[in-house]
Parts: sequence; structure tokens; C-alpha cells
Amino acid sequence: MRLTLLYGLLFVASGAVLLAITYVLANRPNGFYLYRRSAGGGPAAVADGLHLCNADAPCSIDPIAAAQRQQAMEQHDAEMHHLLVQSGIALAIMSVIAIGLGWLVAGRVLRPLRTMTSTIQRISARNVHERLAVEGPGDELKDLADTVDGLLSRLETALDSHKRFVANAAHELRTPLTVEHALLEESLIDRDATVDSFRSNFERLLNLSRQQARLLESLLTLSSSERGLDRQEPLDLSEVADQVVDGRRRDAEARGLRLETAIATAEVWGDGALVERLLANLLDNAMDYNVPDGWIQVFTGVHNGRCVVRVANSGREIPPDRVGRLFEPFQRLDRVAGDGHHGLGLSIVRSIATAHGASLSARARSRGGLVVEVSFPPRTRRGRQQLALPTLLGTPEPR
Repeated sequence: MRLTLLYGLLFVASGAVLLAITYVLANRPNGFYLYRRSAGGGPAAVADGLHLCNADAPCSIDPIAAAQRQQAMEQHDAEMHHLLVQSGIALAIMSVIAIGLGWLVAGRVLRPLRTMTSTIQRISARNVHERLAVEGPGDELKDLADTVDGLLSRLETALDSHKRFVANAAHELRTPLTVEHALLEESLIDRDATVDSFRSNFERLLNLSRQQARLLESLLTLSSSERGLDRQEPLDLSEVADQVVDGRRRDAEARGLRLETAIATAEVWGDGALVERLLANLLDNAMDYNVPDGWIQVFTGVHNGRCVVRVANSGREIPPDRVGRLFEPFQRLDRVAGDGHHGLGLSIVRSIATAHGASLSARARSRGGLVVEVSFPPRTRRGRQQLALPTLLGTPEPR
């Protein structure tokens, strides 16, 4: 209805303007008029005939010519009035026709939109795979349909990812619950149980409780990082890295791992707790999936205008095609029940990097192990001199 009214008003307005211009042009005098002059009319009399007289200048004419002139002017006014009335009637008729045609055109224009609207209303989580699939020329409606199809595709991918995440989380939580139930049942039905057996079962239950607490904490961190940053503060990656490395150096030495650092200033904006968790997860992953007498290298600095943190470690050989999957939730190389690893560490790293607008890259070392690099946007491009990363990385990695 709104489109029809718009089309009708535009037609009436343009028609009225066209008729007004036509009326003004038709009613405009040309500056001359004709009259017949008799032969015996005074000293300036000439032969009978038609003569031109300028309407803007004085012109002596006889009474008959003046009467004819007045009659012609009245006839002209009557004709212009008749033209105005007939034009108004024609405009009214064409306005009705234009409204009818506008209704048909508006319906045809809106028909693809109605089809897309009804299709979108039918789409839900169960049939999110459906698409509009509008065919035709590349106009605005086609672009809109393609945009909606792209949005549906992204939603389908996100829903599938969340379904897998929920299924994996349920599986990870169900396993320790099953073991806990079995331990409790064993303690109840064993009539010959001793204090030592109860103590052993309780220790296992306590260990399972710690694992579930770590899993829930990881899930909460992953969820909060995927929502984005609630606050930002000035950070120096070198200070965060020093704190994380100092907290894990004794653990690395206890495992027989050599921890090397080359840390330089790298100032960014971000959430201090999440950035600390990112570095802690990278370092924990490097320690948990290492080999005896292995090594870990931690670097921070500035490279190509970006603030970079890089963690490399020795370890078992990783197939290059499986590196990307390690950053998916609940994905790890070896799934061992009860090892305390849930495959969330690197997925949390990816989510925190995404929340900070940082780019994440990883590659498998040819001799085993992994190299993970996170590149943050810098806090400032000017200020104190910052040590460049190539200088730090000039030393070859340990073999």
C-alpha cells in the first residue's frame, strides 16, 4: 500500500507539473497580433490587408479591429480554460490508472521479498541447512538473498560447532561421574572394606573432583573469552610472560625440561587475566606434551609492527594436518582417560586471541614438538625503543 501511494503521488505530482508547464507555454503571448485595416481610414491608410501590431507598443487601429482583438482575446481565454479543465480530467483518469498499475508493480516488486520472508520464517535450528537460493540478475534483491544465505551458512557452522562442543563436554563430564559412581558403589557393597581401601577410594574421588573443577573452570574461561572483552587495560607482554614463566619454572625443572626465555617489551591493550591465561595455557601445553630432557622456549617482542608472543617446545612428532585440529575444543593427540587433560587449553588460547584481535599461527616442528605464535595489535607505534623480535629469534632452536 505504501509503495502504491508513493507511485501514485509521484505520478500525480509529475503530471501536475507537466500540465502547468504546458499551460504556461500555451498561454504565453508572442508579442504581436493581427488586424484588418480599411483603405479610407485617415492619412496613414493603406490598402486592405492583414497587418502586424506590436502588443507592447502603441498602435492606432480602427474600432472594428479593436473589437476583433477583444473577441480574439476572450476566445483565447475560453480555450485555455477548456484546456485546463480537460487536462485536469485527463490527469484524474490517469491517476486512477497509475494507482492500479502501481499496485500491480508494487506487488510484483515485493513478491520476492515475501517469498524470502516466508522461507526465513520457516528456518529454525532443525532446518538451518535450507537456503533462499534466489536466481536472477545481480540486483539489490539478489544481493540481499545472497547475504542472508551467507548468514545462514555461518549460523549453521556455529550451531554444528556448539553441538559438538556440548556433546564433547557431556562426554568429558560423564566419564568421571561414572567412575565416581563406581567407587562409591564399591565402598558400599564391599563388606570387607578396610580403612585403607576407603582412604584409597576417597583419594581417587578427590582427584576426580579436582579434574572436574579444572574442566568447569576451563569451560567458564572459554565461554567468557568467546563473549569478548569486558575491559581493556595497558599491558606489557614481557611482564606477563615473566610472571607466568617464574610460576612454572620449578615445575619444568622437576620434569627435567629446560626452560629458555628471550623476553622483550611488547605493549598492548587487553584483559590482563585473559592474556595471563593465554600464556599459561601455552606453557602448560608445552610442558604436558613434551619428552624427557626436552626444552621450552618463550619469546616476546615486536615484529613487523605487531606485538608477538611465541612458545616453542620439543616433543613427539605431530602430523602437520592435525595441527589445526588441536585448537578445537576437546581435541588432543592421545585421548587417555583420567590423564587430567580435556583438550581445552589451545582452544582457550584461540578464543582469547580472537577476543583481543590477535592472529594465531602454529606449525609442527620437523623433529617433533610445536611452535605457537600469537600476534597482538600494538598499543602504540611511538614511544620508547622496543627490541625487535628478529634479534631475539636469531639464536637457533635447540636440537
